Amino acid sequence: MNPITLTIIYSTIVAGPMITMMSSNLFIMWIGLEMNLLALVPLMISNSNPRSTEAATKYFLTQATASMILLLSILINFKQLGLWTFQPETNSTIMTITFISLAIKLGLAPFHSWLPEVTQGIKLKVGLILLTWQKIAPLSILLQFYELMDHTLLTLSAIASVLIGAWNGLNQTQTRKIMAYSSIAHMGWMVSVLPYNPSLTTLNLLIYIIMTTPMFLIFHTHSFTSITSMSLMWNKMPMALPMISLILLSTGGLPPLTGFLPKWAIIIELMKNSNLSLATLMAMAALINLFFYTRLIYSTSLTIFPSNNNSKMYMHQSHVKTSIILPSTMIISTLMLPLSPLLL
Repeated sequence: MNPITLTIIYSTIVAGPMITMMSSNLFIMWIGLEMNLLALVPLMISNSNPRSTEAATKYFLTQATASMILLLSILINFKQLGLWTFQPETNSTIMTITFISLAIKLGLAPFHSWLPEVTQGIKLKVGLILLTWQKIAPLSILLQFYELMDHTLLTLSAIASVLIGAWNGLNQTQTRKIMAYSSIAHMGWMVSVLPYNPSLTTLNLLIYIIMTTPMFLIFHTHSFTSITSMSLMWNKMPMALPMISLILLSTGGLPPLTGFLPKWAIIIELMKNSNLSLATLMAMAALINLFFYTRLIYSTSLTIFPSNNNSKMYMHQSHVKTSIILPSTMIISTLMLPLSPLLL
């Protein structure tokens, strides 16, 4: 793609969430979301194959539908109150419609089915943007107006997201779909604590981005798109094995790695607010998540998949292209737990 075109596209992707976060006008927030949507579609179809075109079409139709629902709630609110922002006087139906539109954009259950399919059909670096940066703008709107929304609806969506993300990730063999269902589960954790402590939602989002980035960078560097493609990593790139294993265990929330911090804090916050049953259910779902992460590690490092003899004779790749930010994100995503007293 033309460098000038790429510069414009990436600038728009960066500017969209910034506009949404810094604005107090709902219509300007909507414009930021639309900028984000329209800028990502050209990156999705840069491969020019039927699969990426299908993924881009699904993404555009889903996000456009969510944007129209959000615009509808904004216009109805303006007609009733004459303001471009939600107020305590805003009708509860309008806030429910708003939450539905944001849930579609975030990939929250039960509006999650588009996310794994779209992630599977695009390149890994675009998948990284979709699962991290694209979450910031709709989540910032949710953080501003969560007090006006039905907290029971937020809790039900969070429970469904955590359970669906954990259960559906069990039978996946494609790394992009595994990361997509991981994203759904993590979004459930973020929304579950939103009515009680929104700062923990922000912390969870930050740590989720920090953990997901090095994972996708390793996948992109070595073209790991399935468990089968990772099965010869022990022979080709043995140093990548402990890196991927640590990041996967951290993403699953195993102490003493960084990923344990947000889950620990959220469970404590839910118990403080007398939500013992919700905390127990989410902890059990986290164990299912940890199980399929552990299974991925086992399949990658402790087994040898059926293959021909020539494929087992790969030399260790000593000259592999690496990312500049991979070492720092790798350290932060696994060793940040001692900073928990400062972060909490």
